Amino acid sequence: MSKIKLLNIVGARPQIIKSSAISRAIAHNYSQEINEITLHTGQHYDKELSEVFFDELEIPKPDFNLSVGSAHHGRQTSMMITGIEDVLLAEKPDCVMLYGDTNSTLAGAIAASKLHFPVVHVEAGLRSFNKTMPEELNRIMSDHASTLLFAPTNAAFKNLMNEGFRPENSPPYSIDNPKIYLTGDIMYDNSLFFAELAERKKADLIKDMSLDRDQFILITIHRDINTDDRNRLEAIMTCLRGLSEEYTLPFIMPCHPRTMNSLKTNLGCLFDELKNCKYLRIIPPVSYLEMTLLEKTCRMILTDSGGVQKESHFFRKPCIVLRKETEWIELVANGTVKLADANPGQIRNEFAGFMNPGIDLQYPGYYGDGKTAEFILKEILLFIGK
Repeated sequence: MSKIKLLNIVGARPQIIKSSAISRAIAHNYSQEINEITLHTGQHYDKELSEVFFDELEIPKPDFNLSVGSAHHGRQTSMMITGIEDVLLAEKPDCVMLYGDTNSTLAGAIAASKLHFPVVHVEAGLRSFNKTMPEELNRIMSDHASTLLFAPTNAAFKNLMNEGFRPENSPPYSIDNPKIYLTGDIMYDNSLFFAELAERKKADLIKDMSLDRDQFILITIHRDINTDDRNRLEAIMTCLRGLSEEYTLPFIMPCHPRTMNSLKTNLGCLFDELKNCKYLRIIPPVSYLEMTLLEKTCRMILTDSGGVQKESHFFRKPCIVLRKETEWIELVANGTVKLADANPGQIRNEFAGFMNPGIDLQYPGYYGDGKTAEFILKEILLFIGK
């Protein structure tokens, strides 16, 4: 029996992590049925944000690397489409697997669908309902170019139905007759696996940083709505500095290169002040396992990252989102995630609420059983006819 050929397309930090769950499930359960090929677009090209993951997490190196790097959306996406198209024509995979909502996702969806290769979209149906965000456009267009769509939550599944996808569709499935699934979240698979690995491999991190478990605040800021808007970034950072001094708690901020560049270029004076702040500590980017351990052991998270919001739920940590909206609306409804945008008053209010010792937060199992990758691969095999 011949193996099916699955082309994984990744390009950014979260996608590399998501693909590792698929790679692990193939290695453990489907190595006789599936031949996995990985194409890395190079959308994130910094070693600390990309290459190091393949080493630390023991993920096979990509078979192809387009090394596209940073550029304006149109140019970056067009270079990716060209490179992906060449690989598709050479490899002729049975299906193309895409993750999330980056330009790499969109480029893969366009290139594959136009050449009539079936597209499998992991994290389908997520919506922030803000089309000024490039990620929202990427999500919508990728979903509507897909044949198999794996929605991680009930809300995502309903979003697909509201856009005309029909759960009752029968095989054979195609781009004109797609199949939608409610699967659980592939990142929950990873969090269970990597949290244990992080405790083993990075056990000394918290001590080396002079931190106490559950007694520090974790911050991540990387989205261009915050990094490229001087006023928003200044408002957020000034507020965080004030909160760190008021609560006398360590605020740990692994700094994305885009954020660091913006602080140095657009807010030089504030950046100099932040470097001398007693409690707010801006540190270089951390590895995925280090980030996992920081999330697991912090008291609260402030972020503009969609992935980190979910991980806050996995690790039962309250989370303040530095955006106006989120695709993870079930977490907002649950009260464990609060939307504060770049509004210092809102940030302060939500922070005070989560610091209240009397608050009772619950973390329901929204994201499946930790076996989403296996479910996805079973359905792909049925679709291909294996």
